[in-house]
This record gives sequence, C-alpha cells and structure tokens, in this order.
Amino acid sequence: MKKELFKKIPAVNDLLESNEAKKIIKTYNHDLVLKAIRNILGKKRDFISKAKISDLKNKELDLSISTLTDEISEYLHKYLKPNLEAVINATGTIVHTNLGRSLLSKEAVQSIKEVAENYSTLEIDKETGQRGSRYNNVRELLIALSLAEDGMVVNNNAAAVLLILDTFAKNKEVILSRGEMVEVGGSFRIPEVMEKSGAKLIEVGATNKVYLDDYEKNITENTSLLLKVHTSNYRIMGFTAEVKLEKLVKLGKKYNLPVVEDLGSGIIRDLSDLGLLDEPTVADKIKQGADLVSFSGDKLLGGPQAGIIVGHKEFIDKLKKNPLTRALRVDKFTLSALEATLKAYIKKEDREVIPTLKMLSEDIEIIKTRAEELKEKIYNIDKKKVMIKVEKDFSKTGGGAFPVQSIPTYVTKVKIKDRTLHDLSHQLRMNNPPIFTRLQDNYMLFDLRTVKENQLDLIVDAFQKVLKGRRK
Repeated sequence: MKKELFKKIPAVNDLLESNEAKKIIKTYNHDLVLKAIRNILGKKRDFISKAKISDLKNKELDLSISTLTDEISEYLHKYLKPNLEAVINATGTIVHTNLGRSLLSKEAVQSIKEVAENYSTLEIDKETGQRGSRYNNVRELLIALSLAEDGMVVNNNAAAVLLILDTFAKNKEVILSRGEMVEVGGSFRIPEVMEKSGAKLIEVGATNKVYLDDYEKNITENTSLLLKVHTSNYRIMGFTAEVKLEKLVKLGKKYNLPVVEDLGSGIIRDLSDLGLLDEPTVADKIKQGADLVSFSGDKLLGGPQAGIIVGHKEFIDKLKKNPLTRALRVDKFTLSALEATLKAYIKKEDREVIPTLKMLSEDIEIIKTRAEELKEKIYNIDKKKVMIKVEKDFSKTGGGAFPVQSIPTYVTKVKIKDRTLHDLSHQLRMNNPPIFTRLQDNYMLFDLRTVKENQLDLIVDAFQKVLKGRRK
C-alpha cells in the first residue's frame, strides 16, 4: 500500500509546471515556491514512511495537485508572515527585555514616520549647506537634561562602555569593584566587554565590601581610568560597604585619572514620588563629578534602543574621533525617536506621553477598572467553564531596574476547567496577536498595568477561540 501511495506523489517538476503552481509563481519568487514544493512533498513522504498501514487505510490521503498547491500556498503565507510581531504584554513587566523593552511615544513614532518617508537633516548643516554631525540632532537636548558639557549616542549601552574603554583604556588597566562586575541580558558580562576593548580588568575589594583604599593601592602607572558600574539589576544587602562616586572622583583627580560610571537604566527624572527609590538620575552623577556617564535609551528613559554617553567635552570629542564610533553609530530612526523622547522631558510631559512612565505612574484604581472589565467579558463567554477573579498583585519595572521593588497592581486570574495552564498559555501565545501572561498559584494572570484598554477585546476574542476549540 505504501508503494502505491509513494507513486501517487507527483514529481517536483510536474507540480512546478502545473497551472495551479504557475499562478502561485506569479505572486511569489520561483525559488521560494520550489522550496515550498520540496517541503510539502517531503512531509508527505515522511508521513507515509512512518505511518502504520492501519492508519493509512483508515485515513484518506489526498495527493492531488489542487490539494498540494493549496498546502503550498498556506506554507508560503506562513513563511512570509512577519517574525517580529506586535504582542499583548499581560505579564506586568513594564520594560520587558524579551518583548521589546520600552514602547515609544506617539510623538516618537510620528517622528520616525516623517524621516522614513522623506529625506532628512541627518548629517547636514542647514545654515552652511555643508556636511554636519548626526550627533547634533540630540546633543543640546542631552546637555540640557544631563547638565553635562557634551553628549553622543551609539547603538546600545554595551557599545557605549566598549567605546569608552577602547578609547581610554586599550592595553591599560581599569579598576572596578568586584561587587560591580555585573551580567546584563543575554549573558553579556562587564568583564567580557572590557576584555574585547583590550582593557585589563583590575578587580578590587570583596563581593560585598569595597573601600577607597582598595582602589588607591591598586593604582599603577598603567592605570587608565576608574570605572563604576551601577548595579541596577540586583542589590547586595546586609553586611556591605561601597565607595560613593564623589570619593572616587576625588581619588581620580588626585591621580589624574578619569572616572566613568555605567548607569545602565538611564533615569532622567527622579521617580521617588512613585515609591521607586535608590535609582540615581543621570544629572545626579554629573553633579557628583563623573567625567563620563553611559546609560540606555530604551529602558527607563522610555525611548529607542541606544547607548547614550554624556560628560566632559574633551572626553566626548575623543570618543567621536575613535574609528569604532562609526561601527557603533545609530541611524536616523533611532535619532528621530530619541529626539522626540528627550523633548518630552524638556517640556515636562514625560509622564503623560512616554508609555513606560505612564505605566509606572498609572493610578491603581484605573488598573482595577480594566481588570474588572476583562473579568466580566471573559466570564460571559462560558460561565460553566471559566473560573475567574480579580485580585491585588505586584508589577515589575523590568529592564534591570528596581530589582527589589514591586509596584502594586490588579490582575485578572483565569483558569478553564478543561484546559491545563500549559495548553492555555501556549494557545494564547500562538494567537494573532500573541498574548503573553504569567502563571502563578495555579492561575493564569493578566496584569492590567501593561495591557492597553484597546487590547481587552483582543484578549476576549482569543478566549472565544480557545473555548470553541477542542482540548489539546
């Protein structure tokens, strides 16, 4: 029987020359159609090879040209669907690294659209008509917000640290506290970034305690700078001691060594009124005397992915002259989005227009209202199967910031009688749009702090599909 079925499978060329396939080729690239044909036919052969004879007898296998070309069309449709999709983030983690970190403001999105559809003043001086610097598009804004003498932008904060070390510490020593040897997302570690720059790391102090003397006794003629890394994604608590930036700056001046701080999260405006404490602003570090400060654009700043460096002009000028700067430079889309984001801070509209800050500061009663609305809509789909309630819980800032602080929120907790949480979670992730939640206490949780009002019906639609479908 299997031999007969194998014979029924058309040859690749026969399928490719069929009228149905020729219609498909008018829409799709020839080589891609050929790939789809081989994929579909390969699956048919594989199925026949592995299937039991009894299964093949009980199941009619349609190997007609029309059915196969329908499957090829479906394959091509799925193949060309965007891999980078918009999703619904119901996890409650505001700056979710795996889900794209910060959302851009409407103003930033509009700014990107304008420079995408038109030529722009990316690297030209309007007054002279001559070539200008792309950094000038955001330079004055960075100076105003950070209180630094100068500023520039590269493609992320790891690149910013790499550029600083490559410029000032190549083949030289950099002193860093052992307690600040952080690992950031994707297993990238500060010591490894330093190694790539050609700098030699000199670890000082213990993991939990470091003193000024630990730095000073390790300064040699080959020391190039003193580095401080803000531990934004974890806290060492209890029996601890650290050297404050002001003291490190005094030591740097004593030995004529620049002091650099990697601030990480990039807070421009103080957030302590939201109960988010112990995170210094960029301006704080400049006031305390840091020669250079680097931070991210797409974390608590609430802008696009970028590594921002501010500090003394003489150091920024040297960074700009490093050939590595060209390899790490940002494009017009990043600059346009960053400019719009920074202007929101200048106009003191940041909490009203920047989504990250809006979510951090949203009134908990408004969140509760959304949670109750979602509860009612899901419950009304099938009251016999749906078990659902609204409870207080906690959101997370994410993005490696405020690791020990939680933000009060309301969550809608759901479970369905004939679905495991694993199955339900998978089905929602495979929905269009994909929905990401968190599982806790034998319930699926929808944290409404990170869910927009206009996304509620999309979640309800997904549940309607789940409840109408068969149990997997």
